[in-house]
Amino acid sequence: MKFAAVTALALVASASAFAPAPSAKVDTSLKMSLKDDLANAGKVALAGAFALGLAATPALAITKAELNELSYLQVKGTGLANRCPEVIGEGSITPKSGQQLVDMCIEPKAWAVEEEIGKAGKTEKKFVNSKVMTRQTYTLDGIIGDIENSGSIVFSEKEGIDYAPTTVQLPGGERVPFLFTVKDLVAKGNGNAFKPGFQMGGDFSTPSYRTGLFLDPKGRGGTTGYDMAVALPGLQSGEEGDDELFAENNKTFDITAGRIEMEVNKVNEDEQEIGGVYVATQLSDTDMGSKVPKKILTKGIFYARVE
Repeated sequence: MKFAAVTALALVASASAFAPAPSAKVDTSLKMSLKDDLANAGKVALAGAFALGLAATPALAITKAELNELSYLQVKGTGLANRCPEVIGEGSITPKSGQQLVDMCIEPKAWAVEEEIGKAGKTEKKFVNSKVMTRQTYTLDGIIGDIENSGSIVFSEKEGIDYAPTTVQLPGGERVPFLFTVKDLVAKGNGNAFKPGFQMGGDFSTPSYRTGLFLDPKGRGGTTGYDMAVALPGLQSGEEGDDELFAENNKTFDITAGRIEMEVNKVNEDEQEIGGVYVATQLSDTDMGSKVPKKILTKGIFYARVE
């Protein structure tokens, strides 16, 4: 009976999840004012998340305790491993400095890509809803971080499954890969207790979508492979050298910046659990320095437990 209910739950979760909807360097020029963008749009986006029902508890919600009761075979192939647990309750938790947020899970529910839209001879940048093409492996889970509470809560992310290579597709068919992550997040809160309405947000680092060992179709890589396109010597010799293919030949590990805003709407005092909604922006893949990245907006839910 339990397995049948779990299977039905997984089918609903799967359907909703896929609905349309050479050395490291920090490239400061690629930040693209993400902090300013979210400072202006964070509250609006969070309000939109509530309006879209992201903050509401689904009819087939499953809690952490219920997930822990399931065996591996009951979870395998159902999509439940890609879902964040739901929290029931509206209490309050006042953490102490030295405690941690553990088992943090961040699950995107909607994706958008910033594009230039032309209309009546004018162009403007707008976020265009996109469809996730990655299978159910895009949720972050098991994230652990330290809490400091000196009048207001500060959460510092330390480790966990804190990155997930993800690809979304625009309505025109263009696919945009990005590394969904919250690495090195430092989120500052607006109070000293987790309770409905509590908000926290901060910046995080977005590592390169590809590592130095990746080889492109011409066999070029960041730390290995050829240093030029061997099949195109005529374009990489003479007075101008390889200017035309410089970016493709000289791979870089770009680290860009992202920002996330989170709002708590559920608190379970007995289990020390919190849950809520989030909105985040970050940059897409640069193809190791050869492409201009796009700005990605994600919205969804999160879960964490105070320990």
